[in-house]
Amino acid sequence: MTYLTGDFDHQIDQKSRIRIPASLKGTSDKLYFTKGTAGCIFVFTVEAFESIIGQLNQIALGDPVRQKGVRVFLKSAVLVDIDNQGRLMVPSSLRDYAKLQKDIKICGAGSHIEVWAKEVYDAFYAEEDADFDTFFNSLGI
Repeated sequence: MTYLTGDFDHQIDQKSRIRIPASLKGTSDKLYFTKGTAGCIFVFTVEAFESIIGQLNQIALGDPVRQKGVRVFLKSAVLVDIDNQGRLMVPSSLRDYAKLQKDIKICGAGSHIEVWAKEVYDAFYAEEDADFDTFFNSLGI
């Protein structure tokens, strides 16, 4: 398994298209876009998304709270083709959810990619350097 890391400055164009760095998307020609946590968009390879579906299928159909989580997550999922120029069209509902306008951050997050509006990303990570030891120690590694 490849672990996705790093962050990259990019822009979304007027037609809502982005380019995901090759080091993150690999050789994929399609990626799944979903709502992510903290106001970002999660992006998964087809293989990674299939693995998530496998995990979600283990949730009991009679568990209304967790099934609502499954529904909310999966209804936002969109399979997006990469065009001949290496661009992906960000679905308008996800673009609005993540407040993408022009400047964006694209980040590797281990098993998936995250797409952030730069302003949201900057606000979310504003204290990361000052609190690095606390964040790191919480990982237990």
